[in-house]
Amino acid sequence: MHESHRCIRDPSVQENIAIPVHEIKQPSTEFIQDEVVGIDTDAQEVNLADSDTVEYDYLLVGLGSQTAFFGIEGLEEYALTLKSLDDALDIHDKVQQAAREASTNDPAQVVIGGAGLSGIQTAGEVAEFRDEHNAPIDIHLVEGLDQVLPNSDPELQGALRKRLEAADVNIKCGEFIGEVDEETVYIGDEDELALRKRLEAADVNIKCGEFIGEVDEETVYIGDEDELDYDVLVWTGGITGRDCMQDVALDKDERNHRVHAEGNFRTDDERVFAIGDSALIDQPGDQPAPPTAQAAWQAAEVAGENLARAARGQPLKTWTHKDKGTVVSVGEKAVAHDVMNMPIETFGGMPAKLLKKAIAARWINDVTGVGRAAKAWPDM
Repeated sequence: MHESHRCIRDPSVQENIAIPVHEIKQPSTEFIQDEVVGIDTDAQEVNLADSDTVEYDYLLVGLGSQTAFFGIEGLEEYALTLKSLDDALDIHDKVQQAAREASTNDPAQVVIGGAGLSGIQTAGEVAEFRDEHNAPIDIHLVEGLDQVLPNSDPELQGALRKRLEAADVNIKCGEFIGEVDEETVYIGDEDELALRKRLEAADVNIKCGEFIGEVDEETVYIGDEDELDYDVLVWTGGITGRDCMQDVALDKDERNHRVHAEGNFRTDDERVFAIGDSALIDQPGDQPAPPTAQAAWQAAEVAGENLARAARGQPLKTWTHKDKGTVVSVGEKAVAHDVMNMPIETFGGMPAKLLKKAIAARWINDVTGVGRAAKAWPDM
């Protein structure tokens, strides 16, 4: 659901981007709608929440990921996330309700934690909702590292920042969310917040990071940059493996439970393969394949073929991720970078917008057909 963020602005888009399973599965394929709660590799069984256990000869783990909250106090309890269509619809409802209760003098405060792909696209869609409905909304995008889309090319980072600022998104980089309660996001690291709590317990009124801007005979007027009051908080600041993978007897990363897999997607159990966000797939160099829609799209074709090859006892193919560039939407606009066969390294405008729409339409066409892709084109 790499286009689900579109539903933050307009829920009706789901009619074109959510594809019913019956449209894509083969008649001979049994589809079970349920939640995986465990995998027993010794018994070769998948345990489901509400259905009978499923036995397997070969298994492909493609459970995706869940949001990582990094132990930040209050974050999981109070923040919305964006990992599904339902999440996007929930964000839309909360933003819409906050806007209805706000006014020009007291606008709704939407805080988005994490300025990676999901955070940037969420901010862009909330901004489009605000502009289309003339809604009183302030948008804050908070990123702990020093730039939006961390660890990417500086030219791309600069172009995205420019687009976000043009959309009136207030960007706060280099500032970590340290704690959250039902009304406020507190900016600062764990040690700072622990010290703050001890001082507050001693009835010390703390005003840190606040400049005195004006003084009269009775009052000192200060700013408040260490706290952000919010009406809607969305957290997109990281991913981790599914909880159900924690006790599965496969070689995994100890911190995030994502399964280690070779370049052919095979895990340390020869009958179990892993793909997508749930896996750390070996690649040339030091880094695994990125947890992106582009990488998953490429990997799926080889993974499917390798399952068939394993069942037939044939040699497996090794997959290498080919980075074809990055295209990021910011509402109705987009920024493209390092796209194959393009003469300009970083560009926006109509070419980037059309490229983003074409990528989404191509995915829908590959999964279903040209008819649904054409119908979805206006909403991409």
